[in-house]
Amino acid sequence: MSNFYLFDTLSLHAGQTVDKEFGARATPIYQTTSYVFPDTDTASSIFNLERGGHAYSRITNPTVGVLEQRIAALEGGTAAVCTASGMAATFCAITAILSQGDHIVASSQMYGGNISLMKNTLPRFGITATFVDPNDIDGFRDAIQDNTRLIYGELIGNPGLDILDLEAIAAIGADNHIPFMVDATFNTPYLCRPFDFGVNITIHSVTKWMGGHGTAIGGVIVDGGNFDWGATDKYPTITEPYAPFQGINLWEEFGPTAFATRIRAEAMRDFGASMSPMNAFLLLQGIETLSLRMDKHLSNTASMLEFLINHKQVSWVSHPSMPSHSSHELAKKYLPKGAGSIVSFGVVGGREAGKAFIENVELASHLANVGDAKTLIIHPATTTHSRIDAEALVAAGITEDMIRLSVGLEDVRDLQADFEVGFRAAKKIAGL
Repeated sequence: MSNFYLFDTLSLHAGQTVDKEFGARATPIYQTTSYVFPDTDTASSIFNLERGGHAYSRITNPTVGVLEQRIAALEGGTAAVCTASGMAATFCAITAILSQGDHIVASSQMYGGNISLMKNTLPRFGITATFVDPNDIDGFRDAIQDNTRLIYGELIGNPGLDILDLEAIAAIGADNHIPFMVDATFNTPYLCRPFDFGVNITIHSVTKWMGGHGTAIGGVIVDGGNFDWGATDKYPTITEPYAPFQGINLWEEFGPTAFATRIRAEAMRDFGASMSPMNAFLLLQGIETLSLRMDKHLSNTASMLEFLINHKQVSWVSHPSMPSHSSHELAKKYLPKGAGSIVSFGVVGGREAGKAFIENVELASHLANVGDAKTLIIHPATTTHSRIDAEALVAAGITEDMIRLSVGLEDVRDLQADFEVGFRAAKKIAGL
C-alpha cells in the first residue's frame, strides 16, 4: 500500500493485503512457529537474506510483519522491527551498533528502566553513558567523546515532561556523524514524527498508547533510513562484512534499511526478543483507533489540567502545554496537536498525603503503565524510578511528592469526582 495515504487510512490499512485464500478482512493470527519451504533453494535464500520470506517466527512472522509495516508507514520510516517489549527494543537497537568501548550521550530525563540500562547494565558490557539535562543543548555537544556512537533521548521526558529540541540535537549528531535515537512512546506518530526533524531512529513501547488497552506488551524499532552509515568507519556492524551471512555488507546491500536488517539478522536470531503473533494482533486493533483515542486523551487532559491547577489540594502541576512550563515553546513547535496525556502534580502535604490520595481514588488505577484507555496514577520515586539514586532522581525532574497521571478516556466529570475523594483523604492526612 502507498505510504502517501493520510494517517487515519494508514492506521487501518498499511502493511495488510486481504487474505487471498479465505478473504479475511482482519489480519489473520499466524500462530505458527515455522513455515514450509517450496524447495531447498528458496529455503537457503531466505536464511541467507537473499530474498524475503518466513522461516521461523522468532525472526519474522506474517502477523507481526503487518504491525511492523503499519508503524513504519505511520512514522515515515523505511522499515521497522517489532520486539517483545519496549525495553527489548531499546536494548536491541543500542547493541546493533554499539560494542565494548563505545559511549552514549543520553538525556537525563528518561524512563527509569532506560536510565538503569545505561547506568548499570550496559557498563558491564563495556558501553558507558553520559547523562545531560534535556534543556542543555550545549551540554549534548560538550558530552561527545571520540568513542561516542549514539545520542539518545525521549521526546517527552518520563515523567518530568521536558521536551527535547529535536532539530538542535539532530544537528549535533549530524555534525559529528552520530545517529540520534529517540524514544517517541509518549507522543506516538499521531502527535509528532521525529524523522521530520532529523531524528534517525525511533523507539516505541507499543504497549502504551498505540496498543492503548493494557492487553499486550510490545516494542518497535523504526529505521528512519536517513543516516549515512557508510560515510564513516564508526559503525562496523553495518558497514563491514557480516560473517554469519557469508560476509554480506548490510549497508551496500540494503541501504536505507540496513540498520533494521541488522536488528533482524542479529537481535531476532541471537537474542530471541520476538513479539508474539497474538500480541501483534491485539496491538493492531489498538492502532486502528489511535487518532480517535489520542484526540480524546488530549481533550480530557486539558480538562484535568484546569481542574488540578485550580484545586486547593494541589501544590503544583506540570504539563508542556502550560505557559509556565520550561518546554512550552518546544511543545508548540514539535507537538502542535497537543503535548500528550501525561500530567505530573504534587499533593499538598507531601509524600504521605500523596499516598492517601492514590489509595482512595477508585476510577484511577494505581499501576505501572501509561497510555491506557483507563486513567492511571503512580508515585514514580518509589516505583518506576526507584532503582536510580537520589542525584539521578533530581536530574530526571522527580520529586518525592510527584504523582504521575496518565489521563484516560473516561467521562472527565467522573474522573474529577473520583479525584475529589482522593483529595479529601489527602487533606485529612495533611491535617488541613
